[in-house]
Amino acid sequence: MSLQRIVRVSLEHPTSAVCVAGVETLVDIYGSVPEGTEMFEVYGTPGVDIYISPSVERGRERADTRRWHFDTGLEIIVVMNSPSNDLNDSHVQISYHSSHEPLPLAYAVLYLTCVDIALDCDLNCEGRQNRSFVDKRDWVWGPGGYGAILLVNCDRDNLNCYDQDNRDQQVHCLQDLEDMSVMVLRTQGPAALFDDHRLILHTSSYDAKWARVFHACGPEDSCEAYRHVLGQDKVSYEVPRFHGDEERFFVEGLSFPDARFTGLLSFHITLLDDSNEDFSESPIFTDTVVFRVAPWIMTPSTLPPLEVYVCRVRNNTCFVDAVAELARKAGCKLTICPQDENRNDRWIQDEMELGYVQAPHKTFPVVFDSPRNGELQDFPYKRILGPDFGYVTREPLDSAVSGLDSFGNLEVSPPVVANGKEYPLGRILIGGNLPGSSGRRVTQVVRDFLYAQRVQPPVELFVDWLAVGHVDEFLSFVPAPDEKGFRMLLASPSACFKLFQEKQKWGHGRALLFQGVVGDKPVNTVSINQVLSNANLISFNKFVQSCIDWNREVLKRELGLTERDIIDIPQLFKTERRKAVAFFPDLVNMLVLGKHLGIPKPFGPIINGRCCLEEKVRALLEPLGLHCTFIDDFTPYHMLHGEVHCGTNVRRQPFSFKWWNMVP
Repeated sequence: MSLQRIVRVSLEHPTSAVCVAGVETLVDIYGSVPEGTEMFEVYGTPGVDIYISPSVERGRERADTRRWHFDTGLEIIVVMNSPSNDLNDSHVQISYHSSHEPLPLAYAVLYLTCVDIALDCDLNCEGRQNRSFVDKRDWVWGPGGYGAILLVNCDRDNLNCYDQDNRDQQVHCLQDLEDMSVMVLRTQGPAALFDDHRLILHTSSYDAKWARVFHACGPEDSCEAYRHVLGQDKVSYEVPRFHGDEERFFVEGLSFPDARFTGLLSFHITLLDDSNEDFSESPIFTDTVVFRVAPWIMTPSTLPPLEVYVCRVRNNTCFVDAVAELARKAGCKLTICPQDENRNDRWIQDEMELGYVQAPHKTFPVVFDSPRNGELQDFPYKRILGPDFGYVTREPLDSAVSGLDSFGNLEVSPPVVANGKEYPLGRILIGGNLPGSSGRRVTQVVRDFLYAQRVQPPVELFVDWLAVGHVDEFLSFVPAPDEKGFRMLLASPSACFKLFQEKQKWGHGRALLFQGVVGDKPVNTVSINQVLSNANLISFNKFVQSCIDWNREVLKRELGLTERDIIDIPQLFKTERRKAVAFFPDLVNMLVLGKHLGIPKPFGPIINGRCCLEEKVRALLEPLGLHCTFIDDFTPYHMLHGEVHCGTNVRRQPFSFKWWNMVP
């Protein structure tokens, strides 16, 4: 129980006070004391608990056990636990005594009206311990924690509206309420009390920027019943008692956590005493609840797929057909963005990242629209945003966007444990430059957004050595049927040279790369012997390997990986304007749909009728129970410095782990 306020009693006339159920009221008896007072007694009517606190060391005792020596250090504490039926239907009586007088010197009476006021919401989230008594003013992480959760209402439930649901101050359809958190004001006590007392729901001007509150002012099956009462320019609201003892409010988040917003919001209900015409209102009691806005969460490639996205462009019909067949095998939906919408922009991985938000009452996917703004820039907002599918973006206002701001440069690991700390939702991986260098970096607004979500702390990798500059050019994750649950695949020039040297040793040095490539432009074939005698290619790939090795050590340290968790996939790179691009289709840039892998067809050396690169990849991955399908992306993607992963995107199942059970 928390201390409420001090009430002073008077000998001249009875005093009245309002107390709140379960909340302590401190009674001051020292302001008006009869001369000669040495002792006092204090009693209350049934339902009034009175305690005396002689000192901090001795604690409190029940007041009605004996007569007390008058001492200005004593505190009288009154508590009522049940609301009153009528005004002033309970009281406390204090009698003042002297050892020289047989009768009390005087009496003071304090009349009490008890009202029960609580501002409630769902504090004990799914998977947490049930806690009946928690401090609603706090929000605590972990399975033993507590606190209410608020979703950013960033979907569009009414298709007749152009904007997201949280962009205006109206409820356009009842389904919109399902994305909001319910906050309930419960009041019990004499109705007459509210003739001269007011209930004010309020928040700070800072918190009002990030959330909006609607009050159900009529029948809850009508959109017109929901009145916008708090948020943005509204910081307080006098609560009318439309429904007697219980008023329901619906709260929507307006923004995700970010550099200027921690994600925490507070709402308060205050009971004001307006009974004295000669004085201004005085506060009696305030109750507070705290919400945390749910973070945007990424899904790693090891989670089960639900829906695959791909663009149909001028020259990729066979590619789209191959992706469609892979999606069919994996049992997931396929969505094709037509050419009149993508305007020949095929890089759907770069345009957006598909994640989700979650609260105990609702989970829905949210697309994060990248700031690259190519010809696909309208697709996430116009085609993906909809009922129970949210949208968020971050656009830099004062800086240029680089290739690193495309979301092929935004990945997330599976769950890991590193340096003694658990990351049950994995860690975000973004690419940038080396410490202290002046190369390309992800724009600050995107970095701020990713770091502010807190549940998937980012790891920054070195990608500025790549011409495109994306993490998906040299790494990916595939599921594995063991305790670890996954393997990390890394592109490896060393593994490729080793493979080619073995084939050369066995007399296959004349086997050719790029045989069978079909496209608008002829592609020159290259033999294994030519590759292994190309000093510039070898030297450049030693540099590439050193860059990948740098990242390898960072990933081992930050994700808690060992060499057993890493599979080296043979891959070579070539130089273009002093940066690296894939020499043959980039094998790690794959589409992962459960056990089904859509891997760029490398057009490697044909030995005994089979591509030795494909055979090597199968030998590395099929023992994990994975099925390798090699997709020809050479002309429509590889020639444009992208591959299968770059040209596809996947919506996946959310984690079974609830984010509020972790401790950042």
